[in-house]
Amino acid sequence: MDKPPFDASARLARRISLALGEIPADLLITGCQLVNVLSGEIHAASVAVADGVVLGFGDYPAREVVDAGGRFLCPGFLDGHIHIESTLLSPPEFARAVAPHGTCAVVCDPHEIANVMGPAGIEYMLAASRDLPLTFYVMMSSCVPATHMETSGAAVTPEDIRRMLAAQYPYADQMLGLAEVMNYPGVLARDPQMLAKLEAASGRVVDGHAPLLTGKRLNAYILAGPGSDHECTRLDEAREKLRKGMQVMIREGSTEQNLADLAPLVTPENAWRFSLVSDDRDPVDIKKHGHMNELVRRAVAHGISPVAAVAMASINTARYFRLHGRGAVAPGYRADLVLLDDLETFAVSRVWLGGRDVRDLNLACREVPVPKNTMRPAQVTPETFRIPARPGRVRVIGLVPGQIVTRSLILDPTVENGLALADPERDLAKLAVIERHHATGNVGLGFVQGLGLAAGAIAGTVSHDSHNLIVAGVNDTDMAFAAQTLTKVGGGFCVVRGGRILAVVELPVAGLMSAGCLDELEKSLADLGEAYAAVSAPEKADAHPFMSMSFLSLAVIPELKLTDKGLVDVESFSMVDLFTTES
Repeated sequence: MDKPPFDASARLARRISLALGEIPADLLITGCQLVNVLSGEIHAASVAVADGVVLGFGDYPAREVVDAGGRFLCPGFLDGHIHIESTLLSPPEFARAVAPHGTCAVVCDPHEIANVMGPAGIEYMLAASRDLPLTFYVMMSSCVPATHMETSGAAVTPEDIRRMLAAQYPYADQMLGLAEVMNYPGVLARDPQMLAKLEAASGRVVDGHAPLLTGKRLNAYILAGPGSDHECTRLDEAREKLRKGMQVMIREGSTEQNLADLAPLVTPENAWRFSLVSDDRDPVDIKKHGHMNELVRRAVAHGISPVAAVAMASINTARYFRLHGRGAVAPGYRADLVLLDDLETFAVSRVWLGGRDVRDLNLACREVPVPKNTMRPAQVTPETFRIPARPGRVRVIGLVPGQIVTRSLILDPTVENGLALADPERDLAKLAVIERHHATGNVGLGFVQGLGLAAGAIAGTVSHDSHNLIVAGVNDTDMAFAAQTLTKVGGGFCVVRGGRILAVVELPVAGLMSAGCLDELEKSLADLGEAYAAVSAPEKADAHPFMSMSFLSLAVIPELKLTDKGLVDVESFSMVDLFTTES
């Protein structure tokens, strides 16, 4: 027998009765100071909630009454741009980690797993994030692969984008638009494939990714569709993008931190055009410091008013993504509520998601299914990493602390027996990117300065965006052993010294994510950190070595990067030789 049609009129009538106080509310929070992101003020209020939405302000009959004791009530936090895979956590475990910190929704781009598994990877993330108390919205990955100068595990086509953004798609309620269009050179060159992807998302929100793009080139890029940018690192860059109508997403991740530089641009007149986003966040950082509540705290510490800072993590983001009824505390809005002890530390006292206390939700750790092993590199030996010396100097990737941009350095190589070697005295490590999806045998070789390695090797399968196997080290034997180790375990991170494994973190879900709990991952990462300390020079050690290393292959971020096909000069968007006659 068919179910009777849903009676929308009856639901509306019930809500009106609830709002009039004729029916007891589920929850009444009294004695709070409401951070009102709609009126731009903080005022005393009692807030009534029923059926997962805010009924209004006032003295209401309710089945449960919570006295806030003068604490501050604000809307749940939205992260407008994050790659869940970069937290190394599965969607259920990520939700379990951030919901108690007040995060009610995230807008994620699953292009990390898409670069490994294609559309099947995106659907894995959608299925894993379904029916959780935290809402996972998805922007359809636009650049898989990110460039033609690397080898990814799969591709996302315009037809995939059109299919997965269609109204009849099974996960349509989670799909918002087109994710960061990183291939801005392709847009400006009017690449047919890139234009077809933009056309496939016509009428939807389109996110941008255009570091240091300016002038007419920026005009053309915006005209093509992208309406936001999270790659601003300079004040003048953000100002130009703001003036030209972009939503400026101020990124404050674990290694990419732009808030201190961009906060001075935020004023009472323009604050609504800014959002706070995390992009990539270390799981231990989340456990120790929180998620969006920590970003809001930092924004206030940098001089942004508390109301504006909260709005940048709630209503501003909701409006940009057209999420009607989210991002504020007012009649008809979804009851995502965060009770804060103060507006300095932003310490969270209680959280309600959809009107339900987080403490009452099922947030127990649960294992997720593990797809088939995605580690398929060609055979790796110490000879794989040998670099025959040639006349001239070498191009070196220079790390910039706290940023994912790098410097393009030209240094004299250290040569012995006709081979260019690592030089720990100059903090110069050898770097390799090994194609791991199709056993092509592609290996890009180069050097990096700034990782602080003094011995051994470190390796990872988290290497943006194609997530090939990346290895840094000071000798070829340990580099080979590190690569072989991760191939055996299905991906992750490891530290090797003297032919011995000092630590390994297994990430069996596409070589990107743990299948287990945050506590177990935290212990493994702590062991990894201790192992890195044992092979690094204390005065030169990188604060987040594996996350820093993971961006050294990101060929859409200036200046110099390394992929499985070789060195990439991002400014010219072309391959360049390791050796050069330039001074």
